[in-house]
Amino acid sequence: MKFLLDTHVLLGRRAFRNDRRLPPGNCSMMSNELVFSAAGLWEITIKSGLGRDDFAVDARVLRRVFIDNGYVELAISSEHAVAISQLPAIHKDPFDRMLITQSIVGDMTLITSDETVCRYSEPIGRV
Repeated sequence: MKFLLDTHVLLGRRAFRNDRRLPPGNCSMMSNELVFSAAGLWEITIKSGLGRDDFAVDARVLRRVFIDNGYVELAISSEHAVAISQLPAIHKDPFDRMLITQSIVGDMTLITSDETVCRYSEPIGRV
């Protein structure tokens, strides 16, 4: 099974440790394929550049850490871009909308802590 990790999950480093906030059904996800999106790193880069303390991390370093730890990198494709038009307008954040679309197109479960993202009916796992 593939799990696409939301930007805040990546920033919280929940992917690197046994976090008690992971629901019991997702505790086995470490033995599955963990995926991070270029959209997440793009969001980190933009919001870090705007001076947001909650995004104060070097995206280049974070990317290298994920790759070195066996995470799979997911590029943004034109298929992802056009598929966004099929999403209901529940969430306005373009980065989250891209992650949701990538999870749908790639048949992955998106792991998130965002309550608004969880309102989508697609495969979403909440931490």
